[in-house]
Amino acid sequence: MSISYEEYKQLVSKADLDGDCPVKRLLTVFSGKWHIRIIFELTKVDTIRFGELKKQISGITNTMLASTLKELEQNGIVLRTQFNEIPPHVEYSLTDSGKELYTIFYEMALWGSKNL
Repeated sequence: MSISYEEYKQLVSKADLDGDCPVKRLLTVFSGKWHIRIIFELTKVDTIRFGELKKQISGITNTMLASTLKELEQNGIVLRTQFNEIPPHVEYSLTDSGKELYTIFYEMALWGSKNL
């Protein structure tokens, strides 16, 4: 769904920021230290294994990566696919809902290039 800036302003001005505000809910989902970075890394690839994803994010521990991926999976943003082969492995990708974030990250990149 695409809305104009005027429609956005109208919706936000009526939003109950202490209640069911969609922006507040989105920010809550992304509030963890690593959430946005992990999603950004997943926007660059179709699928990625845990170890490769960890290499892309310096400073994150295995425990923190695993727990953040689990949260993102529970929120319907990340898809975890387990392969019961020899050796077993797991791959991560964005769900269709997560892929809808591509345009947001693209706009953030444009804004950052222009303003920072």
